[in-house]
Parts: sequence; C-alpha cells; structure tokens
Amino acid sequence: MNKFRIKKYEIHTEKIQSPDGVRFVLIADQHGISYGKDNCRLLDTIHGLKPDAVLVAGDMAVRTQPDTLVTASKLLTALAEKFPVYYALGNHEYKMSLNGELREYYQKYEKALKRAGIHILRNTREHALFGGDRFCFYGLELPIEYYRKPKSPKLNAEVIDTMIGEPGKNGMQILLAHNPKYGNAYFDWGADMILCGHYHGGIVRLSEHHGLSCPQYLVLPPFCCGDFHRGEQHMFVSAGMGEHTIPLRIHNPRELLVIDVKPSPKKK
Repeated sequence: MNKFRIKKYEIHTEKIQSPDGVRFVLIADQHGISYGKDNCRLLDTIHGLKPDAVLVAGDMAVRTQPDTLVTASKLLTALAEKFPVYYALGNHEYKMSLNGELREYYQKYEKALKRAGIHILRNTREHALFGGDRFCFYGLELPIEYYRKPKSPKLNAEVIDTMIGEPGKNGMQILLAHNPKYGNAYFDWGADMILCGHYHGGIVRLSEHHGLSCPQYLVLPPFCCGDFHRGEQHMFVSAGMGEHTIPLRIHNPRELLVIDVKPSPKKK
C-alpha cells in the first residue's frame, strides 16, 4: 500500500493580519501514483487538513505515460470542487506539452483542469484573498535547458523578471518554481514564500535538509529538501508524493506538506 507522511511547517509574517492565519497544502512530484482508488486516501487526508488552498509544484504525471495525466486530472478536479488550486508545471508536464506525439494528450489535460477552475500558472500570476489578506501566486516555468543533466545554465533574478515580471508590493508573494536548484535566484527575486519539488528528497535522504542526489545527477545538491529561510523569506522543498523510472527512496518518505502562515506577534 502506498504511504506518505504529513510534514507541517509554520511561518509568521507581517504581511497578513487574520488571527487564524492561512493554511496551504503543497503537492509535488506525484508522477501518476494513486493513494487508494482515485486517490481517495489522499483526498480524505487533504479534506481533513482543511486548507485554504491547494498548491501544486509540478510533475503530477510522467512525461512518457499519458495515462498518468488521467490520474492527475481526477485528483486535481476533485480537489478543485472544495478548494482553490494553483498549479505550476514541472519538467514532465512541460516536456509533454512540447512533444509532438504527446502534445494533444497534455492539451486535453490542461483544458480539463481549466474547466474545473484550476489556476494553471505558466509564467503568469494570479491574485487572491484569504481571510481578508492579499496573496499573489506566481508560476515559474523554466525552459527545458534549465533541467539539463548535470550541467544547466545559471539563473538570476533579472532573468526571472523577464519571465514573470517583478514581485508585487501588496500582500504576500508566493512563487511556485518546480526546480529548487535555483533557490538563491528565487530569494534574490524577492518572493516571500517559495515552493519547489523535483529532487525527490535526494533519493537517499541524509537529514532534514540534505539528500544524496537528484534527477539532475547532482551530488549533495543544495536546497534538496526541507525548509530554508533568508530573513523574512521562506523556501519549502517537498520530497514529493511519488517517483518514476527507478522507484527508490531510502530514509526518505513521500510527503504532503502543510504550511501555516500566521501573522507576526504584535509588538508590545
């Protein structure tokens, strides 16, 4: 039976005022895996967590297996019946969208998700209100060369600006960016919260923040898994809800992330 853990984080910010805060659930790298029939166990878990929104950091499918799009579509459509869903693509969806033989399958998938009300962020942004507080969600879709194995181009904040513009000034700015390799660039860009996946927890997880390798064949990659912070900025990298090709995980459970955003304590 497929298993996953729930990993919870809590951050505080002056950018929200609601005393109850806002809760997000993050799904990444599910790769077509199902937890019970039509993901019933995962759906029940998310419903029980009562998030304000579900965020998806890409790779819900496997790029060579169109049937995994069906599994992902059923899950995300069911979630959209209860929660706002914001979805940035991973390299697997992106490659399918470029593949002449598979492009049609991907296009049907994206159209179905949009009909269900899912916010697909392909180098775009969307604003939202939760508990009266302002949020802006960005989805960064890097060109495929940024996933080369093992060497890929450098990335800086200026290049990100050309893709999605500068971060807004009002409310909390949340960046969904599948590939954590460029964590420093994401921080430099100015996101308040950064959400990634892609590295599958380092395959062999050595600690809460370190893993042995990743799909780009890097050894001891930085920003591998867990939480990272720079002042008032926060980055969370999911170890993912699945894997593909070589289903190997050592000391590295699949995980569903829960992130509670709370207002900063009032100064006396």
